[in-house]
Amino acid sequence: MILVDAGPLIALIDRGEQDHIRCVEALADLTTPMVTTWPAFTEAMYLLGSAGGWKGQAALWKLLERGDLQLVALDEALQKRTQALMGKYRDTPMDLADASLVAAAEALDTSRVFTLDSDFEIYRWKGRRKFEVVPGPL
Repeated sequence: MILVDAGPLIALIDRGEQDHIRCVEALADLTTPMVTTWPAFTEAMYLLGSAGGWKGQAALWKLLERGDLQLVALDEALQKRTQALMGKYRDTPMDLADASLVAAAEALDTSRVFTLDSDFEIYRWKGRRKFEVVPGPL
């Protein structure tokens, strides 16, 4: 499994995004299911709607419908961990989507994250563990 941030979700759908080809190529190399959180999904949905309206949003819904993307529910424990992470990284700052992905990584015991956000080079999961960032730095 690989956790997916909003940036790659947008870039995979919107061919006009500068990282579209890079994300499509990275996706082709992935053999595990993509998983995201409601905050990251919501962020992608909002930005796709702002950029292109319903067409992009419908494509994002299709990823869920086809099972290409799965959502992690934020139960009470994950909500509390998300809040704690936002406090820990307040000087970065860490947004809700990023914090929820780090909390999900800890809960699901995975270090792989599909993101274009360089902050994941700073974030640590389970204390001191670095993330394996896909597609990686340019």
